[in-house]
Amino acid sequence: MSDFLIALPVLFPLSIAVIGLLRPGNVRYQKLIGLLGAVGLSVISGFLLWQTVIYKIGVLNIGSWDAPWGIPFVADYLSASMVAVSSLVYLAVVWYSLNVVSDKILSKYYFPLVGLLMMGVNAAFLTGDLFNLYVSFEVMLIASFVLMVMGGSRSQLEGGFKYVTINIFASFIFLAGIGILYGKVGSLNMADISRLVSDSPDSAAINTTIVFLLVAFGIKSAVFPMFFWLPASYHTLPTPIVALFAGLLTKVGIYSYLRSFTLLFKENADVFSNILLIIAACTMVVGVFGAASKFDIKRILSFHIISQIGYILFAIALMTEFAIAAAIFYTIHHIVVKSNLFLVGGLISSRFDNSDLKPMGGLYKTAPFLAILFAIPALSLGGIPPLSGFWAKLAVVRAAVEADVIWIAVIAVAVGILTLYSMTKIWAEAFWKAPPVCNEMDQTDVQDKRPPWGPCVLLAAVTVGIGFFPEVLFSFSIEAAKQLLNPEFYIQAVLKQ
Repeated sequence: MSDFLIALPVLFPLSIAVIGLLRPGNVRYQKLIGLLGAVGLSVISGFLLWQTVIYKIGVLNIGSWDAPWGIPFVADYLSASMVAVSSLVYLAVVWYSLNVVSDKILSKYYFPLVGLLMMGVNAAFLTGDLFNLYVSFEVMLIASFVLMVMGGSRSQLEGGFKYVTINIFASFIFLAGIGILYGKVGSLNMADISRLVSDSPDSAAINTTIVFLLVAFGIKSAVFPMFFWLPASYHTLPTPIVALFAGLLTKVGIYSYLRSFTLLFKENADVFSNILLIIAACTMVVGVFGAASKFDIKRILSFHIISQIGYILFAIALMTEFAIAAAIFYTIHHIVVKSNLFLVGGLISSRFDNSDLKPMGGLYKTAPFLAILFAIPALSLGGIPPLSGFWAKLAVVRAAVEADVIWIAVIAVAVGILTLYSMTKIWAEAFWKAPPVCNEMDQTDVQDKRPPWGPCVLLAAVTVGIGFFPEVLFSFSIEAAKQLLNPEFYIQAVLKQ
């Protein structure tokens, strides 16, 4: 595998961001650069995934410094697949943004900031260095905060303040954990840390680090009880931004959990397994009850991000090969479905110029194709066969049953039923209910503001494809799980032992 190819998912969006800074006032130029960046990154990430399937793993040592002194970028099954699905969402969001985002916002470096965000996301997925993972988090935080408050409204500033405050706190905790670990083992290279930790007799220092990282990644992933920043901020965001954030940002935290508990702390994972299971159960329950209590599309979907993260976390906590594969399958499915739900939610809201369900209604008559577009990701999120969400939920529940943790399997099924209730609430209010008379003129007035349907069709097609051919993605997920649970494979590739 070409070394340069491994670096391209990071270098390309950075280059797009820099090029976009050259002519900020030219809206056509900004749109062209944004679209070229999204299409280009999708092609690059697809090729990287294909090469990873062929070569199993690729390692690039930045500056030709040999490990453990240099900063490695590593493309294995997990990281390459996360880069690929993230690029797909990036393409859909940029496509959606072209017709939705105002010229005023586009001239404020909108697409360069989105490119910078993608640089941080891909760097987090590919890096093999713990401190570089922290740097990637900070790049994401800077770009996401500016995108969050770009509209300048009071609600966005308030939500952005909550978002950045709690995430800076998480960064401090993460940095403290890195410092403790470095003081103990003297390395920041993940492969080297894995080797040194397994030989270390001092479990106290290692477990302290795990607690710090567990909290930091928990905040980034919005797990219980550190989830409150997400529903307090995400509902204030424009549709394409919240779709991008919902699909990617929390998944970087989930990826960090996967990488940490299979590579860095595999020997200590059993100590924290029960804690993670309890956290996951609380995350699922709190998220779904929060969604069930809301009557605003963005608020409902924001809380469902939390509940679905719980499913992935409990699969990680089981630490079996099938459970890790189920977590990977679920993560990929959720990135696509959740991003699409926010985009479709934008299509619905644009017809009423509001995301509140109360003034909506009648869309099953006036927009039958929109009803289909909503039904696909909504039913998938609820776990209805044969869509991708059914196979994802079936896999994590089966993993729990096989691990003889029946209680959390029961909670997962119950949360799935409540998730379906939330989706049917949106359906009943926006589609089945008769439209209020006062909104008939509003729907006519906002015709020119309607966003494009193409991105939603693209992501819905992926959801249906996974649903009808789940064995393709699950076979890939099994291979990824085998790599993760055999850290010697990763260590040998990075350290060239």
